[in-house]
Amino acid sequence: MIKQFLLASATLAFSSAAIAHDETHDNHEDFTLIHAGKVLAIPGKAPKSKQTIIIHDGKIVGIEAGYIDDDEATIIDGKEMFFLPGLIDSHVHLRGEWSPTSRWEPVTLESGDWAFQSAKHAKTTLMAGFTAVQDVGGPKEIFALKRAINKGIVPGPHIQAAGSAISITGGHGDTHGWTDELIPHMQSETICDGPAECRAAVRQAVKNGADVIKITATGGVLSNTNAGTGQQFFNDELEAIVEAATKMGRKVTAHAHGKDGIESALKAGVKSIEHGTYLDEGTAALFKKYDATLVPTVMAGMTVVDWATNKDWLPPNSAKKALEVGPQMQDMARIAYENGVNIAFGTDTGVSEHGKNAEEFTYMVAAGMSEMEAIESATTVAAKHIGLDAVIGTLEPGKYADLIGVDSNPLKSIEELRDVDFVMKGGKVYKAP
Repeated sequence: MIKQFLLASATLAFSSAAIAHDETHDNHEDFTLIHAGKVLAIPGKAPKSKQTIIIHDGKIVGIEAGYIDDDEATIIDGKEMFFLPGLIDSHVHLRGEWSPTSRWEPVTLESGDWAFQSAKHAKTTLMAGFTAVQDVGGPKEIFALKRAINKGIVPGPHIQAAGSAISITGGHGDTHGWTDELIPHMQSETICDGPAECRAAVRQAVKNGADVIKITATGGVLSNTNAGTGQQFFNDELEAIVEAATKMGRKVTAHAHGKDGIESALKAGVKSIEHGTYLDEGTAALFKKYDATLVPTVMAGMTVVDWATNKDWLPPNSAKKALEVGPQMQDMARIAYENGVNIAFGTDTGVSEHGKNAEEFTYMVAAGMSEMEAIESATTVAAKHIGLDAVIGTLEPGKYADLIGVDSNPLKSIEELRDVDFVMKGGKVYKAP
C-alpha cells in the first residue's frame, strides 16, 4: 500500500523554485503515517475525519481514509487530534524583541549576538506552530539564519527575508535620537533619497540576499521622530523602487499607516501593504484594482497602545504616535475585510512577544472573519503572498510535510491555535504531545 503511494507520487511535479533547497528533507528514508482524527488538508474546504496522512522524504505522499498500518512505517497516533497545514506569519522581525533596552542594542550587540538571538526566536516561532515566516526588516544575519535552518544546523521556520528596509533620510527606518558621532555607524545602507539612490538601494538589498523588498512608505510609530505617519517617499521614488525591484525579480511590500502613503504605494505597483492603519473604502477599492494584499498586524497596534498607556519607556515621540495609531487598527481590519481586501496573516512579532503570534487570530475573527477564513489567511493566502504556495500552505501530495496538530477543532474556537500540541516541518517532528 505505502510503496504504491510512493510510485504514484513520483509522477508529481514538485517545484522547488520558490524556496531554497532544504537539506533536512533529504534524510527521511522511512515512511511516516499519521493517524489523524480530523484533517483540514486544504483550508477553505471541509475537514475529513479518520484519515491517514502519508509522508515520505519530508513530503506529503497522500491522505487516505481510515487508519492505515504498515510494519515498515513510523506510526504517529493522532486519533484524538485535529491536523492542518503549518501556519505562516507574513510579518515578523526575528532579530529581537522590544523591551526597555531595545534602543541600546545597536551599540551594545555584535553580529554574533544578533545571530544567536535570531536563532532563539526562530525556534520559539516554530514551536508555536508557525512553520514559515516572512521577515520584513532586520540585519544581514537573517540571511545566515535562513541558510542555517535550511541546512538543518538550527531549528526554525522557512524564512523569506527582506533584510534592511529601504527608507528615506530622516524617515521611519532611519536612525534617530543619537549623536552625530554614533549615527554613521548605525545607519542602514539602504537609506536613499531621489529615484537614482532608491534604485541603488533596491539593488543593494537584492545583493544582500533579499527575497522581497521592504520599504517604509510612511512614518512609523517606533521611530524616535515627530515626522508623523503620513507619506514619506515621493511618488517618483516609489515608482523607481518598484521598477528596479521588478527588473531584479522581486516584489515590493510597504510599511504604510497613512492613507496617502498607502494609496501612492499601491498606484506605484507595490504588491502588499503592512499595517494599513488609515485605509478606507476608497483605499480598499485600490487594493482590489491592483490585486494587492494587506497584512494588518492588529496585535502590534494593541501592543504599542499598552506600552504607551501602562509603561514609561517609549520616547515621547513614539508614545504619542502609539496612542494615535494603535486604536485605529482593529477598525481598519474590519473595513478591509468588509470591502473584500485580500488579507494575509501577519503580526509584526518582535514588537510583540515571539511565540504568541497566534493571538492575531483573535483580532481577525473580531474583524468579521470566520475561523476558516482566518486560517486561510495564515495558510493558503499567506503562502501565495510570500511566494511559497508551490511547496507549503496545504497538505497536498508533493508539498513539504509541514503540519500542526491541536487537541480541539479550531474551526469552532480559533483560540485553540494559541496552544499548538504537535509541530512537524519537512517530515520531522519538532513538538509532540
